[in-house]
Amino acid sequence: MGLRATKELLSGDVLFSEPPFAAVVFDSLADKICHSCFRRQDKLQRCGQCKFAQYCDKTCQSAGWKEHKLECGAIKAFGAIGDNFSKAPNENIRLAARIMWRLDKEGGVMSDMQMTSLDDLENHISDMPEDDLKELKVDIHNFLDYWPRNSKQHRVDDISHIFGVINCNGFTVSDQRGLNAVGVGLFPNLCLVNHDCWPNCTVILNHGNQSAVNTVYHSQMRIELRALGKIEPGEEVTVSYVDFLNVTEDRQRQLKMHYFFDCTCEHCKGHIKDDLKMGGKEVDGVKVPEEQVKEVTEYSLQMLQKMDKARLEGNYHEVIKICRECMEKQEPVLADTHIYQLRMWSTASEVSAYLQFIDEAADYARKMVDGYNKLYHPCNAHLGMATMRAGVTHWQAGKIEVGHGMICKAYAILQRTHGPTHPITKDLEAMRMQTEMELRMFRENEYIYKSMREAALKNQPMNMMNEPMAESVKNLFRRQKK
Repeated sequence: MGLRATKELLSGDVLFSEPPFAAVVFDSLADKICHSCFRRQDKLQRCGQCKFAQYCDKTCQSAGWKEHKLECGAIKAFGAIGDNFSKAPNENIRLAARIMWRLDKEGGVMSDMQMTSLDDLENHISDMPEDDLKELKVDIHNFLDYWPRNSKQHRVDDISHIFGVINCNGFTVSDQRGLNAVGVGLFPNLCLVNHDCWPNCTVILNHGNQSAVNTVYHSQMRIELRALGKIEPGEEVTVSYVDFLNVTEDRQRQLKMHYFFDCTCEHCKGHIKDDLKMGGKEVDGVKVPEEQVKEVTEYSLQMLQKMDKARLEGNYHEVIKICRECMEKQEPVLADTHIYQLRMWSTASEVSAYLQFIDEAADYARKMVDGYNKLYHPCNAHLGMATMRAGVTHWQAGKIEVGHGMICKAYAILQRTHGPTHPITKDLEAMRMQTEMELRMFRENEYIYKSMREAALKNQPMNMMNEPMAESVKNLFRRQKK
């Protein structure tokens, strides 16, 4: 199965938009994310019945009641009461139940715009390794305990099919910032779009609007499939299931393990850009010896594992210490496109900003974006988001010229990948206008601009950045953690 364009499409065009057939918040974020709009909020209101579902306010609770109504009683009966979330079914079970309830009520095809039914989607159960099959059996057993006796009963084969579809087609749902994974959903039309490591389309999540008092102005959460460039009539529409920043071997291993196919795209067949991703530094035409590159690469991998451990523990000063120690050995040896060095710069930038080492964060962010520009598609959404983050960090560091340039570049990318009405693009437009005004002031009188900026910072100290998140959005579809 696959999709092909029926007419000429240009960069930024929306091929289709699709609301979720069903979606749920991750178990680990059940008390931090609204279960209706999937926005992250400091204060949420619990459902008065099950005590598990959380909402921004009464408006979100009312908007989510249709999906939560049957779930509410089932969760309450299952034992998720008060603060005891350990007895709540996991996200795969909750998602499977929401899908089954909707199938029972409305059938497998929701509208004329839905191009496939859930029955026609691949479940790949026959391809699953033994360990995954054992987990599937446990999920089915727990599902049967969770499924209400007064709901329509289903054959185990039908339940298994839904779990298999979720396993290989569960779409990663992001928060309103678009940076962190907060849930998983099923979008049938999206499941028809095949993979290419260098795709001609991208998928973004638009959270819609459910906060307006008048429900006439409400809009659904939905995914949008957008063209990254010109697509000719008859050309296949593709997206990337995995992050292109991985080398060919790693991408192919992920695709085979998670989606059960061998990728034969041009970038995989030609191992395109792998030499940049694992390469050594070149100074005045002289390359660093391969043995030295290999040694530092192996060292970097060990340090990345240590860094990830410290990050998960919330020990951010230790994270920065590890990054600095590793980068000191990386920078004289590895290319500025080496993926292990890019990971260090990315983490160092984010954590430095959180710890208020703003100048240091800006320097790391610039190096990261310079490397990304040499690897990613020029309209890649990850590139756009990283450039936006780097631009904001430079702006905060008082480097207004570089900051404004990066924000403008990010705005141009996100106009295509997210569209002009997406909340992230609107926020970026406001930043672009603000930095443009400040840049004009800077060029007219640098001394006055810096004096005004220092006075403003003294009167209103810079707020702490959001705590770095470990669960970032990199892959299109989500696999349940082992």
